[in-house]
Amino acid sequence: MIRFLTAGESHGKSLTTIVEGFPSNLKITADYINHQLKRRQAGYGRGLRMKIESDSAEILSGIRFGKTLGTPISLLIKNNDWENWQSKMSIEEADEQIEKITIPRPGHADLVGVSKYNFDDIRNSIERSSARETAIRVAACSIARKFLEEFGVHIGSFVESIGGIYPKENFLEKLYTNRLSSSFNGKKLNSISDKSLVRVLDSDHEKKIINKIKLAKKKGDTLGGTFVVIATGVPVGLGSFVHYDRRLDAEIAHSIMSINAVKGVEIGAGFYSAENFGSAAHDEITISKNKFSRKTNRAGGIEGGISTGLPIIVRAAMKPIATLMSPIESVDLSTMNKVHSRRERSDFVAVPACAVIAESMLAWSIAKLFLEKFGGDSIEETKENFFNYTSKLFGRIRKNFKGS
Repeated sequence: MIRFLTAGESHGKSLTTIVEGFPSNLKITADYINHQLKRRQAGYGRGLRMKIESDSAEILSGIRFGKTLGTPISLLIKNNDWENWQSKMSIEEADEQIEKITIPRPGHADLVGVSKYNFDDIRNSIERSSARETAIRVAACSIARKFLEEFGVHIGSFVESIGGIYPKENFLEKLYTNRLSSSFNGKKLNSISDKSLVRVLDSDHEKKIINKIKLAKKKGDTLGGTFVVIATGVPVGLGSFVHYDRRLDAEIAHSIMSINAVKGVEIGAGFYSAENFGSAAHDEITISKNKFSRKTNRAGGIEGGISTGLPIIVRAAMKPIATLMSPIESVDLSTMNKVHSRRERSDFVAVPACAVIAESMLAWSIAKLFLEKFGGDSIEETKENFFNYTSKLFGRIRKNFKGS
């Protein structure tokens, strides 16, 4: 029911998106979207591009007097760096001779891009495959995030590790074992992690990671890491087991894996569960205050492709950025000789930013299946459908099975 399409190159004039399918009367402002864009740009270890760009979304259509119209929403983010790239990225044929890039970077889309699209200049691959595209994705998905907040669904994240440095306290285990306060939610998680330069939850952990990043800078190298994204307040019943492409966990895995440099995704305890007996891997069912719950949440809030009502927990791994200041071996496609791979302005680490982007993609996946279930042409109709379902769920199940 909802979809978005992005367009634009890393050093082109702008990035744009069209977002379609959200109900009318949802309150949304440019300030709300720009707050998420600012969070994406933060983090120790980012490159010079973040000093050039001050990402700000301009709303072009679909919103009037601060509310959605139910029509397509179009957004635009201007690239400030375009001023320095007008000749290199000219839409018309360039008047001057532009140097072609012929040396691909290992780990990037450079070589596979020219192979697939029959280019004679790697610049054509670099521009669209750049993580710069995720800025407009965050803008688009901020509408999904705002929509979910209307129903008490909050999404947050934190960085678990960078460069193999993990914290002493395993916060992830607290999530699995339901050892957090009942008032805890994704919004509160971000209020903690956003205070850290690398979005971790412990100051000692932060210091160790920053020292590792300083070492990477000195060596001209890059670092990857792992991060965790959670969604709290998700109702029971999103997704389905009836078809492979309607499963909530499959939808989420696809969204997170679509982010540049993400190479692994797990839901809940994931690979840890694979190493244990079933008795230590599954979540025992309980009843409390006329609601079903689980003693633990190793399933990460999803069973059989359907949300359980517990927090959705997603853990992902981001590889080190492919552009190195001390480059590794490659081939010059113009001579087919062995050379060092080329340098391109880049970050040293972008795991904190990747976590924020993953929040956005998780919001989109949940909103997509949320609207599939509850529908509604206006936010008022969606709320009516939602509250009718959630308020009667336990009683309906009890009635269905009474005396059976």
